[in-house]
Amino acid sequence: MSPVFGRRSGQLFVEEVPLAAIAEMAGTPVYVNSAGGMRAQARALIDAFAGQDVQVCYAVKANHHLAILKLFASLGLGMDTVSGGEIARALKAGCPPERIVFAGVAKDDDEMRQGLRHDIWQFNVESIEELRRLDQVAQTLGTRARVALRVNPNVAAGGHDKISTGRKGDKFGVPVENAVSILGEAARMPGIEPVGLHCHIGSQITELAPFEAAYLRVIEAWKAVRQSGVPITRIDFGGGFGVHYREAPNFTIADYAAMVKRITTGLGAKLVLEPGRFLVAEQAVLLTRVIYLKETGEHRFLVLDAGMNTLIRPAMYGAWHDIEPVGIPGAELAPTEVVGPICESSDFFARGRMLPRMVEGDLVAIMQAGAYGRVMASDYNSRPGPAEVMVDGDQFDVITRRRPVEKQYEDEVIPPWLG
Repeated sequence: MSPVFGRRSGQLFVEEVPLAAIAEMAGTPVYVNSAGGMRAQARALIDAFAGQDVQVCYAVKANHHLAILKLFASLGLGMDTVSGGEIARALKAGCPPERIVFAGVAKDDDEMRQGLRHDIWQFNVESIEELRRLDQVAQTLGTRARVALRVNPNVAAGGHDKISTGRKGDKFGVPVENAVSILGEAARMPGIEPVGLHCHIGSQITELAPFEAAYLRVIEAWKAVRQSGVPITRIDFGGGFGVHYREAPNFTIADYAAMVKRITTGLGAKLVLEPGRFLVAEQAVLLTRVIYLKETGEHRFLVLDAGMNTLIRPAMYGAWHDIEPVGIPGAELAPTEVVGPICESSDFFARGRMLPRMVEGDLVAIMQAGAYGRVMASDYNSRPGPAEVMVDGDQFDVITRRRPVEKQYEDEVIPPWLG
């Protein structure tokens, strides 16, 4: 559990605020974000790389709320974006374009123009086809795109097959051995300014070895590109460092920074890091309420008002989230199926979890919910979308209002010919 969450007189608090007070004010389900926790994570990362030439760019896809982007931008972080919409969010939150990176395998012409018109710091290009298209778009605007080529070092890593991105069969990047030829062609394009190499091998990585293996291959390619005459100056190592879900990673952020320093000392390269989950995952909870306790023979079902439409990670990835009663927990534990209201058998948060007995009306905190939680929520089953709250010390505010059903269909049109 993140240190921003703790118990006082048996009640679960976030920073200086009891979670029960948030539920009373905002209702449930509600995501509760700790500003203090996110600041602490960002500062820990910045401090770990003190003395190294590093630009940290928060991976917006992990949690794209404007308040969270504003918080990180105020600390000097840039933004790693993967769509035109995320670029717009980053700018709206006050991140200067000279700290925005634009990644993703399917940038369309409008998104390219958007990035070019704002003169963003870097395009992470994923293919020769994208590079040629970006060159054409940049020429029509009379400008040049600063480009880091994403290379695939063929290193398997990540907490799940669906979040491993650096293998030969993955859709991301180009083979690392093709970097010299592709950036050689890029250097001859009027609309392209090659500035570096980029890689990202996966998410929720809990060992240092895959990072080092991948980075060494990227560094070797970076040297080869420079020796070929293309004067690139940056290496973007992406993100992916794991957080404590069921088990803690086998390294600290200080260990990671020391490894990066050891293998990059003397290169003279500007380094870019793109953490997302690391900065936000453990700094938020999904606060939900028990609808009822259903007991059928050998099974105890704790039925919540949050479901896979609210937090899809357990259903999609089999992901583990700690589950805590908000009130005083009972002493006797029993295997419990923690489920939501969605009409799908996959609508589970946990199976056979050892939990104290809770009953109708009790509050439950699903922990480590800050990354890929609210941003992946849906309107499935036309259930009202969850609210969001941000806490800072002893103050808190609703930062996203609950989305009522009427808002879900206000942009839907019934054709007049249906009568």
